[in-house]
Amino acid sequence: MDLPAEILTQIFDLAADEDVIFQYGLPTVMAESAWFKTAKNDWSLRSPSDALNLIQRRSYATKKVIMSICKRWRLLGSEFFFRCLFFNDPSRLLALCAILDSSASSATTATASLGWWTRRIQLTRCYASAATKTTLLDLENALVSIIRHCPNLEIFIVDWPMGESFGPIADALATYPCRRSLRTVHWRVGVDSVAKVIWALDCLPYVVALHVEFEAPPGTKDYDLSTPLLGSASGLRLSLRRLQQLSLGGYAQEFIDQATSWSLPSLRSFSLTTSTTGTPLPDIPLFLTYHGPNLLILDLNTLSALDLPTILDLCPSLDTFTFNPDWRLRRPAELDGSSHLVNRPHPGITTIGLHGLLYAFGVGYAAEYASADPLPAQIIRRSNDMNVSALTLHNFPSLKRVRALGRGMLLDLNEADGPNSAEDGGGGFDRWSRWWGMFVNAGVRLEDCTGAFLGVLPENERDESDSEEGEDSEEEEDSEEEEDSDEEDDEWNIEIPPMPEEPNDRTTELRQLLEECRAMSEGREESMFGPMMGMGMGGMGMMGMGMGPMGMMGMGMGGMGMGMSNANGGIDVALATMRIAAGRR
Repeated sequence: MDLPAEILTQIFDLAADEDVIFQYGLPTVMAESAWFKTAKNDWSLRSPSDALNLIQRRSYATKKVIMSICKRWRLLGSEFFFRCLFFNDPSRLLALCAILDSSASSATTATASLGWWTRRIQLTRCYASAATKTTLLDLENALVSIIRHCPNLEIFIVDWPMGESFGPIADALATYPCRRSLRTVHWRVGVDSVAKVIWALDCLPYVVALHVEFEAPPGTKDYDLSTPLLGSASGLRLSLRRLQQLSLGGYAQEFIDQATSWSLPSLRSFSLTTSTTGTPLPDIPLFLTYHGPNLLILDLNTLSALDLPTILDLCPSLDTFTFNPDWRLRRPAELDGSSHLVNRPHPGITTIGLHGLLYAFGVGYAAEYASADPLPAQIIRRSNDMNVSALTLHNFPSLKRVRALGRGMLLDLNEADGPNSAEDGGGGFDRWSRWWGMFVNAGVRLEDCTGAFLGVLPENERDESDSEEGEDSEEEEDSEEEEDSDEEDDEWNIEIPPMPEEPNDRTTELRQLLEECRAMSEGREESMFGPMMGMGMGGMGMMGMGMGPMGMMGMGMGGMGMGMSNANGGIDVALATMRIAAGRR
């Protein structure tokens, strides 16, 4: 098959479907979750980060099949195979390190090394294993070596506590050539590594998105954060002029206090998440005094209440704002019984996200806890009512949607088949009905974390064994089939609008592609791959696991078909071959 390498490269790029993987921005709190069926046939929610990991696994499987076709495809596919390195087994780091070392030693130029193509590295687990006889020091040395071989690294994510290994890894990121190409970092470090994080960021001025989660040392419950050892990093004024997204979690008090004096002119998104009541809160109003005027997204997911009226005054450009309606705000309630959320109407906010709400609808483990100790639950539900009642068009004139962000709350609603309507259920159904009517009357969309209306739950498939009529129902359905077909025209009498006379760009390209395919089929001799030619596009659909709609696929193939009508059907053969290999796998 004499298909040019440039065309094969484009085909492999479409099959890998990695566009979303190489986006610099990290998933925000407003990214939508999705329902899926587990192995036990139960409904569960897939978070945006889990969905991204699934895309990477599917892309890896696709690229593995491509490289197994032939030597030429293996040579061309190596670029895509090493472009994204995803690990959920830390022992694989050692094998990859050996491969990159061998490639670098035998390469005549820097671009000939396999690590040259790597743009993304992600580790979901990083731990020592007695079974493989690997220690944390081995993994640390392997990861440092891998970073050294990846001069074009753009995204570095370690979603696992790095412990003492963070120092050498951060030093490698700040020392080797990737420090100029690195755009996105995601770290989980100990709270005693604040100084190391600051020094690492001082050497990474091109970072666009940053997520750092500060964790207390293992085995400690009450950790003293009053005097962290920052050393010379204390008072260091960083200039991160390209940083647009800052996301912090855990014990981030000292980091935020230090970042208050930094230069962050491009910051547009700020997120803070704390999961324990004992976590000391930083001075958020002081931080927003310097960095709040240009913020578009502000996410505050803390268990302790914050001064929301002051915070919203400091962020006049906000478009999306999230907070915890479980907060018991200190300011007095308004005359209508709602909380005092704003000092003056905020004209820019169009989307408000609500964390918490576990007690609001009387379902799940929170309902069981409330039955044993009802007073805290009543206080939280009262705060929910007061805070939600303040989400009016008077306070937020541009408000378009309110989204309940808790996945745990939505799972509890699905398991209970909706809010609790019992008299001792904490008024769950009445509360949902009251909120729904309030937002519908205001023209505001009330959503859950999937982007659907709050209250729309996934439907389970009907079990044939639960049917009341049993086997006799099938005979009755057969006898009534003719009657149903006679009434079908009356029941589904829907007028189908005509297609537009002027075709758009997408349909024009598709028609041109079909005409060229017909011309090629009529003008060439019968091919030995004749029985398989019709499976070319279907093969790509199977190979493109996690790919977008076939409409997008048709656009890409149409654009290429216009420039290679004389390729003698090489693309069809390539796609058919990929499908055969996938079927054998």
